[in-house]
Amino acid sequence: MKNKLRKFREAIGLTQEQLGALVGVSRQAINSIETEKYEPSIWLAYDISQIFHCAIEEVFLFEQSERKSRAQLSRGVV
Repeated sequence: MKNKLRKFREAIGLTQEQLGALVGVSRQAINSIETEKYEPSIWLAYDISQIFHCAIEEVFLFEQSERKSRAQLSRGVV
């Protein structure tokens, strides 16, 4: 999932550690989200968007991914 998290975070002067503390995750988790190594749960994405006073879709870009979804994997979709 693509995102603009770093742009939003830096625009208000938060470090990864500070943002993590605000939403209850580690600095490493924030880094993994920013570098698209980890996709946050919908609840974490919501909490993050609330920090920036915007809609989830402004921070996280929900578009077709090369990665297979969990549903596709469980159905054996290739």
